[in-house]
Amino acid sequence: MPMNYEQHLDEVATLLYERYEQSEETAIKLVMTAQEDDFFSGHDDDPSICTQERAEADARAVYRKYGQPRPAAAAQKQAEQRPKRKPKRK
Repeated sequence: MPMNYEQHLDEVATLLYERYEQSEETAIKLVMTAQEDDFFSGHDDDPSICTQERAEADARAVYRKYGQPRPAAAAQKQAEQRPKRKPKRK
């Protein structure tokens, strides 16, 4: 049975929380990031694809694309958080 667009996004966030052990806050952020990246644009255009089966597939795809830390991105973030050293004066 199709859901509306908002229900679909809620279901994807719930699945991220339940199946992928994300916090509620993180699950919502992942859905919002995917939404900002137009991941769900087809769902808004065609509400008939907003089904439970599609929500499960979308949760897997969103987790793979937006939920797993990427090694290069994680290293860059860590480098940005390190305090910068002032050059030594001679």
